[in-house]
Amino acid sequence: MIDRRDVEAAWARIKSHVRRTPVIDVPAGALGISCPLAIKLEQLQVSGSFKGRGAFHKLLSSAVPASGVIAASGGNHGAAVAYAARALGHKAEIFVPTIASPAKVARLKSYGAVVNQVGAVYAEARAASETRAAETGALVVHAYEDPGVFAGAGSVALEFAEQSPVDTLLIAVGGGGLIAGCAAAVGKGTKIIAVETEGTPTLHEARKAGKPVQVAISGVAADALGASLIGTPNFEIASRLVVDSLLVTDDAVRGAQKILWDALRMVAEPAGATALAALLSGVYTPASGERIGVLICGANTELASIPQ
Repeated sequence: MIDRRDVEAAWARIKSHVRRTPVIDVPAGALGISCPLAIKLEQLQVSGSFKGRGAFHKLLSSAVPASGVIAASGGNHGAAVAYAARALGHKAEIFVPTIASPAKVARLKSYGAVVNQVGAVYAEARAASETRAAETGALVVHAYEDPGVFAGAGSVALEFAEQSPVDTLLIAVGGGGLIAGCAAAVGKGTKIIAVETEGTPTLHEARKAGKPVQVAISGVAADALGASLIGTPNFEIASRLVVDSLLVTDDAVRGAQKILWDALRMVAEPAGATALAALLSGVYTPASGERIGVLICGANTELASIPQ
């Protein structure tokens, strides 16, 4: 179990390797939302998503063997591990499922990683990566169930709080690493709300069952939010510190992508627009005067894929 001190230590370790991404303030009434809104542009992070924070922390805090690192990913985590490995002089081998977007696969290759597309979903790619790691002895960098990874990811919440304090923080959830890290960092002072798509309800179903459970994965955000089982340490943190878990439709996510582009000229992949979709679709209704923070967590997509 990690806490704020772990996240602060991770942030100090990675600061010179990652970007301090900007926050823009959107006044009440803009975008059709009744409350003031702060949007953190983590899609501008190294490798195109918040994942760069966790990848750098894991590699900087671990003994990396000559065989390098191995990761399984829907695309964003793999890109982050490949980017960090190249920056730090390590080999990287990344396993992604066949549903990974071409844009994400191209980015992985551009960072010099060996890329293997295996299995229809993330869980199958992960199994293949673990078999390969046993053969090579490479360091496994898990996408979301490693405290070292999600302590690094949680640094985004500390940075956000410095730049623009909010009452409530809406965070998209896949395997739960980002929300676990953010909740550990600021959860006792900020209301944390999880947002998932109806096709990727991993945390939502775990909260109903009282424990992590397998879920079927589908829909527009499946390549990034497609973990079929939330991480156990992540769920323990979320159970204590996350106030609610909300579901949005694929259409709401596409709508949020479109509004981000039309109104603000921001590119976001579906996962990156999922948290905002909860506000725009009315799934989350803010209280009068409530200041909301939204994390745009990634933009590893093609501009042509943004709904017009």
